[in-house]
Amino acid sequence: MERDPYEVLGVARGASDDEIKKAYRALAKKYHPDNFTDEGQRARAEEKMKEINAAYERIQKGDTSSGGYRSSYSGPRSSGGTGIYATIRQYINEKRADEAEALLNSVPVADRGAEWHYLRACVYVLRGWYYEAYTSSNTACSMDPNNAEYRELYDYLNENVNQSTGTYRNAQSSDYCDICTVCQVLSCLNCACRMCCR
Repeated sequence: MERDPYEVLGVARGASDDEIKKAYRALAKKYHPDNFTDEGQRARAEEKMKEINAAYERIQKGDTSSGGYRSSYSGPRSSGGTGIYATIRQYINEKRADEAEALLNSVPVADRGAEWHYLRACVYVLRGWYYEAYTSSNTACSMDPNNAEYRELYDYLNENVNQSTGTYRNAQSSDYCDICTVCQVLSCLNCACRMCCR
């Protein structure tokens, strides 16, 4: 199993781009194969550099879904869902977040039920947006509280979302806005107003 790329680089989730680049450069300098004359050490350094380069590339691409969380959640069941949702499930299981998200966005707002929110949460997990995933999975469970598949993802995120800093998405970059996001923004603004008006 591939190691968490943040762990490989020795930085925390949510680290800034500068921190990530600094850690990458330090490790690249330390493990550059040219630093070693012994063939065995050189070979080990080459393997280490491959791991470091792969971790840095994964973070840059946003492909960090395997790190920071318990590995028992394996994604949506392929057999669940019908029509467009079956295709979205397939894309998610193949780690094709962009295609899955494009199909989700094509579903009319009036037709976005519990399964839509559940699959949206799965896409967020793929992208490493754990807080957003938690919010969407909570919505899915609220809409269909007896669905074991939705509950499994919610429990998984509930157990882990507070144990990791996760990756938080800038709400302005989203083409999707739900009532929870609006409430969060209003709550933050309320707190800011209270602090300024003392």
